[in-house]
Amino acid sequence: MRKRPTFLFIFILFISLIAFLINSPKEIHLPEKILLPGTQTAISLPKKIQLVDTQSLLRFIRVERNLSFRKGLDLEGGTSITLRADMRSVPNDQRKNALESAKTVIERRVNFFGVSEPVVQTAAGNNDYRVIAEIPGVTDVNQAVSLIGTTAKLTFWEEGATGAAELAPPDQIPLNSQVFLGQNPKKTDLSGADLRQSTVTFDPNSGQPVVQLAFTGEGAKKFAAITKRNVGKRLGFSLDNIMVDAPVVQNPILDGNAIISGSFTTEQAKALQLQLNAGALPVSLSVLEQRAIGATLGSTSVQKSLIAGAIGFVVIVIFMIILYGRLGVIASLALIVYTLITLAFFRLIPVTLTLAGIAGFILSIGIAVDANILIFERMREELRKGKSDEQALALGFTRAWSSIRDSNIASLITSGILYYFGTGMVRGFALTLAIGVLVSMFSAILVTRTFLRMVYNTR
Repeated sequence: MRKRPTFLFIFILFISLIAFLINSPKEIHLPEKILLPGTQTAISLPKKIQLVDTQSLLRFIRVERNLSFRKGLDLEGGTSITLRADMRSVPNDQRKNALESAKTVIERRVNFFGVSEPVVQTAAGNNDYRVIAEIPGVTDVNQAVSLIGTTAKLTFWEEGATGAAELAPPDQIPLNSQVFLGQNPKKTDLSGADLRQSTVTFDPNSGQPVVQLAFTGEGAKKFAAITKRNVGKRLGFSLDNIMVDAPVVQNPILDGNAIISGSFTTEQAKALQLQLNAGALPVSLSVLEQRAIGATLGSTSVQKSLIAGAIGFVVIVIFMIILYGRLGVIASLALIVYTLITLAFFRLIPVTLTLAGIAGFILSIGIAVDANILIFERMREELRKGKSDEQALALGFTRAWSSIRDSNIASLITSGILYYFGTGMVRGFALTLAIGVLVSMFSAILVTRTFLRMVYNTR
């Protein structure tokens, strides 16, 4: 009985220490001098105190991870990019759908880029179709523009018109295609739309990075038919209307796999893989404007929100101690552990924090306290029945668990619905709430219970 709570207590302390190191700043800035009360004597202080740099520790063990809080547009600002869609080749009745498809692909690409909760909107009028993307916290604007604005349109070309091949208009023939395929190359019906997945691998002979393609079932059939009729001939592939390479087909390829090699660097291969997996844009886009945007909320508003959250936390602690005495102190300690672990998850995942996300986190603190209140009230009922402290502890947790479980499952279902159907800040609120609810279950059932068992076993 003693060994298990002791082991769990040490485990909780270890997890709390890791969470504290993840959340702690690497340095604390101090005033240069302070005056002693009632005197004119000034004491000089160091400008800053160096603490543990968790980021450096991760790099020491060869783990690249940015542990800074990722802030949303309302807290940090970011970059706004306005793109114009070229709809000249799209029928009028399909332009609205094409614009929405472009918006979806851009959202997916921005998320692949490692930025959450982008704000992507469309605007149309007077035959002018635009996509406005607002990306929080992006510092490399040129890379972001290249990523979301590049069409990554993959097409395959052959030397002569056979079977599924069709003659392309001169203005649609890829650049440099004559160098590989001669005059009048023909476009096949195989394209990036037939792609199932792309991955970055390395050529075992040259060691150069290449992009391996895996086609869908229908795409594999098309690719097999194309390679069958082009044995001994060149089969070219183009990206964004530029011919990249045209290797000679040695044998028919029937397994639906292909390799793109084009003297890529590792970064270029990864970027191409990302663009292909995210999907090709249905229309060509050109950048009209790119600019930095400031935080939609002022720093004063953010500070007031954080102060309100801190005051709420202190009030909850005082309330629990007044109402439950020693049990309230234990619940408050568990609440501190809960806060450290939750904030550590926000950094590790990472979660993009917006004001709505902070609200979700503060709401989850209330849910965590609610679980403790249910447990303590059940324990009080058992104590009034004359049960011992150990019996009241065991029965209190057992009888409160079903209520805690059901209420948290309901909260998680609500969070899931908000995350699935919501966008932007609504999804941020749902994500922080869901993480908080999951950690609160761990805090109430494991942390609070272990602390109570340690107290009762030492009495």
